[in-house]
Amino acid sequence: MKLYNANFSPNALRVRAVALELGIDLEIIEVDIRGGDNRSVEFLSMNPNAKVPVLADGDFVIWESRAINSYLASKKPERGLYPDDPKARATVDQWLYWQTIHLGPAMQKLSFERFLKAKFGMGEADQSVIDAELKNVDQFLAVLEFGLAGKDWIAGDLSVADFALASTFMYRVQSDISLDDLPNVAAWIERLEARASWKEAFAPVRALFGV
Repeated sequence: MKLYNANFSPNALRVRAVALELGIDLEIIEVDIRGGDNRSVEFLSMNPNAKVPVLADGDFVIWESRAINSYLASKKPERGLYPDDPKARATVDQWLYWQTIHLGPAMQKLSFERFLKAKFGMGEADQSVIDAELKNVDQFLAVLEFGLAGKDWIAGDLSVADFALASTFMYRVQSDISLDDLPNVAAWIERLEARASWKEAFAPVRALFGV
């Protein structure tokens, strides 16, 4: 299987981490987003959205990181990262969709303004965006704190939802996002980031930005 990847992308990070957690070997193909590789005819034929990640498994091509991770998890159902039980799967889906719509965009916009914008030479941070997203981040982190009460993992057992949620925290230190008042969240992300799969998946990010 081939993964079309960009190391700075939280979406690509979560796919690399899930594949490593499952012990699935991926051929990593780096896509130079700033150089326009994602706008090539070849890439657009795989993903007309011009975004990473994209997974190619023989003739089967799929994009959207959460769909990719569900597909990868189906290859190793015994690992339980995307459970078969309807209630357990619905809980995983609930947090996947919530991360997609709420926490992910807020955290990523804040990280872009406070960290990535300067790294990529894209101008000064927009304080009005920062102020708006800080309110959203505070609101959504409180929901995650509540959801993790009494649990090691967001859906009970480790799942693709944990990896999706964790990817939004990849630049939290550089973006000055404090977890001091969120003990459940702080303990959860520490557990996730201690996993060998996450450490290996995150290594290219560390090398890219020195974080």
